[in-house]
Amino acid sequence: MNETYVTLRGWLGGEVRHRLAGETPVAEFRLGVTARYFDKQRSDWADGETAWYTVKAWRQLADHCRDSLRRADPVMVHGRLSQRSYVKDGVERTVVEVTAVSIGHDLSLGTSAFRRTSARREEPRREEVAAGAAA
Repeated sequence: MNETYVTLRGWLGGEVRHRLAGETPVAEFRLGVTARYFDKQRSDWADGETAWYTVKAWRQLADHCRDSLRRADPVMVHGRLSQRSYVKDGVERTVVEVTAVSIGHDLSLGTSAFRRTSARREEPRREEVAAGAAA
């Protein structure tokens, strides 16, 4: 199946909501993406319309979002784009969602500190590899 992948650069519109779907962690947040353009009449940069996306992250990425992201953080999101429509109060609405593959702070706007989690498989140290080869 062909899927559309996108990379979005925006700002968290609120706190990350974290929950369990069965036994699987899922995090969800709204991401505001505002286009910028140069207004020749004012000779200055201006904001365009803000598009809002629902971003969902699953499993370990969900836990990392919960522990790392806060409201108004600038972030980059890469993931699968999907769209669905529904009717509420007689009005048809469309929701655009991104199922994240990777998420990180936008370092063009500030700094961040990275901490590797213990769940990642650790590489053997050089001494251990050398000792194993000598045996």
